[in-house]
Parts: sequence; C-alpha cells; structure tokens
Amino acid sequence: MAVLTPEELGERSLKLQNGGKSVVFTNGCFDLIHRGHIELLRRGKQEGDVLFVGVNGDDSVRRLKGRAHPVQSVEDRAVILDSLIFVDDVAIFHEDTPERLIKLIRPNVLVKGADYEENEIVGAEIAHAWGGRVVRVPLVEGRGTEKILDRIRAGQ
Repeated sequence: MAVLTPEELGERSLKLQNGGKSVVFTNGCFDLIHRGHIELLRRGKQEGDVLFVGVNGDDSVRRLKGRAHPVQSVEDRAVILDSLIFVDDVAIFHEDTPERLIKLIRPNVLVKGADYEENEIVGAEIAHAWGGRVVRVPLVEGRGTEKILDRIRAGQ
C-alpha cells in the first residue's frame, strides 16, 4: 500500500493488468471518512483484485465544495485512505475531475456512489471504450460529510 503519483499509479496498474489482475478505481474528496465511504470502498474491493483510490487535492476540494473545505489536508486524507484494508494504493489528483487519472490507470471497473447516474460519472464513457464496466454503489442513508458537520455545528 502506498500513496503514489498519478503516473506511478498508472504504471502499477499496467503491470498488474498485464499480470492478469483486475483493477478497480474510485475517487472522491474523502474529507471526513464515514460509513458511506467505507461501504463504497468495501464494495469496490469486491469488484476486482486491486482497489485504487483517487483523492482530490485541497484546491480541487475548495473549488468543488467551497472555502470551508477540506476539513483535513490532502496528505492526511490520503494516508487515512491508504491505511484502510480495502484500499491498495492511493493517488492525489489536483484537477476537478479524475479524468486524467482514469486515463492513466485504465481500470477494469470504475466504482462510484449511486448519487450519480452512470452518464454523470466522470470516466464512464472512457472505461466502456476499453471494455471496462461501471458499478454504482447504493448510498448509506443519513451519512455524509456535510451531515456530520451539520451535527457538529448544532452541538449534537
């Protein structure tokens, strides 16, 4: 397990796939790890041999979620993700979408939460183009970073 550059993760993916392994990829901000994240990662790991996770850099998270985010630095988020049993390797990306990372990794399976329709999932068309598939994982009701932060703000 390691936190790698996107290029290193792409090279690792190619080696694993050439060795017959199925590579699964998911991505997100993963600002405050919660049960929904764990269920997504658990399911991702079940879909293939190796699970790679792309995590948005701090500036990317701010552009997507606002100035109050991220709560934790990208370095902390990456190390936390990398320590999880389901996750094989992590890469940090600084763009707003993981499209470049997906092109480097060429995953066999792309996993995302079911809050996205398949046609909204960045990289779905790219994955399908080389014979990959997309898996949408059901959300865990009532779980999410904003819900956790709302409870903290409310003093609960």
